[in-house]
Amino acid sequence: MDVLSGPLVDRTLFLLAEGYAWLPNRMRRAAGPVVRTRILGRPALALRGPQAVRFFYDERNVHRHGAIPELVLATLFGHEGVHTLDGAAHRARKSLFLPLLEPGRVASLVDQVTAAWDEAVPEWARRGSIVLFDEASTVLATGVHRWAGIPLGDDGAAAAARDMIAMVDGFATAGPRHLRARRARARQERRLGRLVRDARSGEVTAEADSVLDLVCRHRDADGEPLDDKTAAVELLNVVRPTTAVAWFVAFTAHALHRWPEHREALVGGDPRYAAAFAHEVRRFYPFAPFLGGLAARDLYWRGEWVPAGGLVVLDVYGQNHDEALWGDPYAFRPQRFLERPVDRDELIPQGGGDPAAGHRCPGEGITVGVLEALATRVARMEYTVPEQNLTIPLNRVPTRPRSGVVLAGVRQGRPVPVRP
Repeated sequence: MDVLSGPLVDRTLFLLAEGYAWLPNRMRRAAGPVVRTRILGRPALALRGPQAVRFFYDERNVHRHGAIPELVLATLFGHEGVHTLDGAAHRARKSLFLPLLEPGRVASLVDQVTAAWDEAVPEWARRGSIVLFDEASTVLATGVHRWAGIPLGDDGAAAAARDMIAMVDGFATAGPRHLRARRARARQERRLGRLVRDARSGEVTAEADSVLDLVCRHRDADGEPLDDKTAAVELLNVVRPTTAVAWFVAFTAHALHRWPEHREALVGGDPRYAAAFAHEVRRFYPFAPFLGGLAARDLYWRGEWVPAGGLVVLDVYGQNHDEALWGDPYAFRPQRFLERPVDRDELIPQGGGDPAAGHRCPGEGITVGVLEALATRVARMEYTVPEQNLTIPLNRVPTRPRSGVVLAGVRQGRPVPVRP
């Protein structure tokens, strides 16, 4: 047991072995929502709960600059991207992304993704079976590239989707998955870096006010435009997380297979229920295990401490399954989001705090909007679920159903109501 005066044993190998369960298990043994430990050789303080979220996202307490390991920068986030910045530099860079969250823009992205989905389903119907995770990633890559004004090039959406998925799939591991992620990021940064150069030189026309146009014209806090490589990183920070909604689409089909009683409510077209279902998928299923930053000074929380420069870790998976917050956290129950308003810092699958000022993912509204629309389409499709391995291993980060969710005999099913 870690105590204030005793040595902290490095728990990195335990983290790698246990995955999502590691930090919740540690907190369970500590009988409280805070533990001291050591990760990657650094002293670490792990927190959970809405008050802990506000503490974690206060820049007087926790900084992001220098906190993200090279293994993650080289795969998931990229160097010099918005995730690595603090203070005025972070706010200036984040201002690039905030206009993308305006309702009209989110609706436009949803329309592009659902159009790509509706184009794909007839082709799925001509095949004996599909792996939904793979097909959803291609649909999402197609839709977000169209919306962002980014041409897909000769390799097409499937190749772009494979690279986006590889970046996410390999960020938290070593070995072949990590090497694939590094190669995918390098390939996509080169592709988008060339596109930025061509758009700035006039060889390629960037549609006015498109994501490509906004990135090319953005100026940071110092008044300077982004260099081509950083611009490519930020373009990827739009298309990569949107493509990663494929994880939640696969989880949606998994949930509808395990608990088919939720299908009819989705089919009915009630937007409130679709939103509740999307939130429950994001809460219930594992995606991000935790988030980390560096202590800006010596910090104390609930009687525990971490020195300046130590790690501060927010237990995302544990908080989304905290009985004190959710009552029956391991029951899949979308109705919970219709029964009471949920505080901003209770549900944190994509981080907490204020997305306009802090490090909460600015694309969360996009994720929810896209997932609402695609969950409704999955519910309305006709298909069978052949025998397969649908287990979701918690020691794999990020995890998903082992089979990717195989669907056979896919048909379009009932038409989706037109959004007013």
